[in-house]
Formats: sequence, C-alpha cells, structure tokens
Amino acid sequence: MFAVADGGLSTPAVYGEFDRLSEGVRVPEPVASQELLDALAKGDAVALAAAVSNDLQPAALSLFPSLSDTLEAGRAAGALAALVSGSGPTTAFLTRDADGADAVAQALLASGTCRTARVAPSPAPGATVL
Repeated sequence: MFAVADGGLSTPAVYGEFDRLSEGVRVPEPVASQELLDALAKGDAVALAAAVSNDLQPAALSLFPSLSDTLEAGRAAGALAALVSGSGPTTAFLTRDADGADAVAQALLASGTCRTARVAPSPAPGATVL
C-alpha cells in the first residue's frame, strides 16, 4: 500500500543529497540479493520485507524528515516493511495480505502523517519460471 505525503520532493534534489551524504563513500553497484530473489520466487512476504531497501531513502528523509513519522506509523500498524518509494515523498508499505494493507492505510490516515493512502493489491501469484 502507498501513502502520499503533503508536499513534494524534487528528484534531482534527492539525488544531489544522496551524492552529498555518500561523498567519500564507495557506493556499490546495486545487485539483487539471493534473499530478495528467493523471497520473490516463494511469494514469502516476511522474507521479502527483510530483503528490501531503498538507497535513496536516507537522502529523502534528510530533505523531508516528517516521512520518518509516516514510515514509523506504518510499521506500528503492522506493515512488514516501510520504505520511501523511489526518491519520495510517496511511501510504500508491504503487508501480508489485503486486510493488513487496509489496516495500515486506515492507521496512516488516522495518524495524520500522510495526505492520502491507497491500497494496491495484486491478484497475481508472482513470477513463474518456465
């Protein structure tokens, strides 16, 4: 499920902040971990939650600190994972099922930490290896 914040973030500004925050630090090439691939293959939401990340999240949070409140509210409501989506300010929450997504969406709206919340269910069972 996704929560949309009040206000916005400039993608170039977030990338600039990423560069500033990672100055002098070797940033490795992104590679899908085996844990991520296994979780996707098995349709295991709990394992997927442990394997997902967003390298731009620290930069987005640096520029838009209140997104941390949204992420925390989602976790407190039962989200398995809470991430800034892309460069933000939209946030994404992984739940076990549609009921969990509805509960997180309602909690986020009640928390006042986002402008709107949208559940994005998927009837697809996941990728199939042929």
